[in-house]
Amino acid sequence: MKTRLKEKIKKVKLLILDVDGVLTKGDIILDEKGKEIKVFNVQDGFGIVLFQRAGLKTAILSARSAGAVTARAKDLKVNAVCQDAYPKTAVYQKLLRDFKLRDAQVCFMGDDLPDIEVLTKVGFSVAVVNAVSEVKKKADYITKRKGGCGAVREVIELILKTQKKWPAILRKYEA
Repeated sequence: MKTRLKEKIKKVKLLILDVDGVLTKGDIILDEKGKEIKVFNVQDGFGIVLFQRAGLKTAILSARSAGAVTARAKDLKVNAVCQDAYPKTAVYQKLLRDFKLRDAQVCFMGDDLPDIEVLTKVGFSVAVVNAVSEVKKKADYITKRKGGCGAVREVIELILKTQKKWPAILRKYEA
């Protein structure tokens, strides 16, 4: 990994995640009553738990709103959940103020055009491998895994390993 990228990753204190296409595969499933159902990856979820145990913060930033997101975020104890956030930049600025952070201390993961403005502001920008090409062009890092299929966990492990927090996490699970 390039030194410049490592330096960006070492500064991260807040991970902000888009939902559709990042935390999920991007499918919108509706039941017969029109209620939205989302499918989340368990390894992504546990990665969020590990990230927070390492003393780092998490947030969700989505242009859409869904009860399933609220429920999942509550279950994972995500620090901030911002839905119906469009354009995303105003809400992003509020998150910076709320967490008392600078752009350089933030990682944002996105996949589609509404994510570009935030991706260009943060210190460490990430696109999932199945993101649109315009988003990939703006990203510091493109995941190997697809959104909703472990991409969030991949980035969390990358950050924790680069910040040398991974060995302490592993010690809790090794026999």
